[in-house]
Amino acid sequence: MKGKGNYIGELEELILLLVGILRDEAYAVSVLKEMKEQTGRELNISAIHAVLNRLEDKGWLYSDMGGATEERGGRRKRYYHLTAAGKAMLDEVKHQRDQLYKQLPTDFAYSFFA
Repeated sequence: MKGKGNYIGELEELILLLVGILRDEAYAVSVLKEMKEQTGRELNISAIHAVLNRLEDKGWLYSDMGGATEERGGRRKRYYHLTAAGKAMLDEVKHQRDQLYKQLPTDFAYSFFA
């Protein structure tokens, strides 16, 4: 998970997951909407674009251009797709988190600071 250029932040992880979930319908606006729907987090579109570009630079996503549509005034959408390296990163993050969660004591008094 760590290493120069291979660190993944929480927002990057969420967006990778959402692109995987959305499959062939993953473009910036759909990711933004799914983020709000799935997590309740509201981000601006430029933040989504910045993360999508960063993930593509890391090789965890690739993108292609869809066809122009009348509803978009002839503009095309950039669709994003999870790469094998992106899926492997998600698998690694999940494995690492699962290993950490397994180490949490079950008898710990979590209400200590409540």
